[in-house]
Amino acid sequence: MKKLPCKMAATQGLCNRQGNLLVVIMAESGNHGGREELMAELKRLDIETEIVEHPEVFTVEAMMPHLQDISGVVGKNLFLKDKKKGLWLLTARHNRVVNLAKLAKTVGAPGGLRLADESVLQEKLGVTQGCVTPFALFNDRGKEVKFLLDRDLTDKGHPRVNFHPMTNVATLGMAPDDFLKFVRETGHEPILVNFDALE
Repeated sequence: MKKLPCKMAATQGLCNRQGNLLVVIMAESGNHGGREELMAELKRLDIETEIVEHPEVFTVEAMMPHLQDISGVVGKNLFLKDKKKGLWLLTARHNRVVNLAKLAKTVGAPGGLRLADESVLQEKLGVTQGCVTPFALFNDRGKEVKFLLDRDLTDKGHPRVNFHPMTNVATLGMAPDDFLKFVRETGHEPILVNFDALE
């Protein structure tokens, strides 16, 4: 595998940390879209976006100092599996404390929820840890991933919701209604979760 800095990997949309380098993983099938394909899809849907370029980040804590001047709310994402190998993508407010046991009970995930293997993440969504984003749902053409969405992101009047655009060297924002439009265009209906009721 060829090792490249993350900014070079950004155009591929697939990234993974190995020390200070990232491994670019080209999907052999060529079926996974990256950042360029995402931006083309958003343009097709006539969705207005704002994007902030920043150094590569692998945690929400590392990302937030670079986003002080953006409007709206920032999301964090977890790629999960249940005991029957069902797959779930959770997108929540960046500072949300997530109790997986309570969440699993609320959404009816059999046997509870836990982090899914990175190899499955790559296979199904075309991204790796550090780059997980709800925008990757456009790679789930088989509709195998259920999408859990923190109700706070769309129901609290935020001007924008912000997530990685298939790479962790940028953050992309759009109006909540446009975000829901994009998600539904991928064939996924968000399962809205009231986390305030779980706390």
